[in-house]
Amino acid sequence: MARRSLSEQTFLILTALAAEPLHGYGIVQAASRLSDGAVTLRVGTLYGALDRLCTDGLVVPDREEIHQGRVRRYYRITDSGMAELIGDAGRRARMAQIALDRSRAGAPADGLGGEVTA
Repeated sequence: MARRSLSEQTFLILTALAAEPLHGYGIVQAASRLSDGAVTLRVGTLYGALDRLCTDGLVVPDREEIHQGRVRRYYRITDSGMAELIGDAGRRARMAQIALDRSRAGAPADGLGGEVTA
C-alpha cells in the first residue's frame, strides 16, 4: 500500500518509468501520452520531481548516453518506487470505482441531470 498519495505528475513519471528506463524527454512524452495530452511536464518540474524521487529512493539514475553531443541521463524506477506506484494506482482505482458507483446510484431517471417533469 502506498505511504502517501502521489501527485498526478509523480504518478505519471513513475508510470512512465515502470515499463523501462527513460531519459527526461522520453518521460515528458510518455506522461503526455499516458494522460491523453492533459498533462505536459515542464523541464523544471520534471527534473525537480526526479531529484525528489531520487532522494526518496523511488527512482535512480540508470545510465548516461551521448546523443547529438549532449548527455542524456536515463532514470529507472526502484522496487520501492514500483511498490509506491502499485499502491497508489490501487487507491486511485478504488476511488474511481466508488465515484462511478455513486454517480450511477444517484443518476436521475432521465439521464440528463435534471428533474423529470411530466
